[in-house]
Amino acid sequence: MNTNENKIENKNENNPPVVPKAVINRLPRYYRYLRELLAKGIGRISSGDLARMMSVTASQIRQDLNCFGGFGQQGYGYNVEYLFGEISRILGAKEGFSAVIIGAGNLGCALANGSTFVRRGVTPIALFDVSPAVVGTRVAGLPVYHISTLEKFFQSHNVDIAVLTTPKPAAAEIGKRLSALQVGAVWNFTGVELNLSPDIVLQNVHLGDSLMTLCYRLRQTKDEID
Repeated sequence: MNTNENKIENKNENNPPVVPKAVINRLPRYYRYLRELLAKGIGRISSGDLARMMSVTASQIRQDLNCFGGFGQQGYGYNVEYLFGEISRILGAKEGFSAVIIGAGNLGCALANGSTFVRRGVTPIALFDVSPAVVGTRVAGLPVYHISTLEKFFQSHNVDIAVLTTPKPAAAEIGKRLSALQVGAVWNFTGVELNLSPDIVLQNVHLGDSLMTLCYRLRQTKDEID
């Protein structure tokens, strides 16, 4: 057996190349498909087979992974467990990040009850809201605190990510408070463009934009058929 089978080849370790945003956006797909392969007990896969699963080209996969040094061995394909571990590391799924959900409405509760966080190595630790109907209760085993205690909670807990699912009118003010608290990242579902400190990582999720993109593609498809 080749002992260098899983070694990452990176000739520029001291000056790593800038990874294109499009490649970064595809990494979570690799993560999902590799996790599925592991669950099926598949230990090795070729770039061609992985490409067919993901509906991309084998060349695209090789180019994407080469941005991080290359993980395969010609003629042998990819070690699924190793590649999944490396993609997990690159995506930060092994960092043990913690998260709070601000807004315990339908979306906030759905996120707390789902497996989105745990499957990606993020641990939700609390929710915040203003409604007397939910404050003091638990959602998916997590305590729901009043939003007025946000600063106090941050003082006694390590919080890496704030998930913002509040109504739009409250979003800007909560954003200011999160900036003052120097949270590491904000996952923003409110549809409001937040003005945060430049050192805070911000990921906006615009469900309406996604739906309109879908409608555009559907219209284009119908035009082609007509």
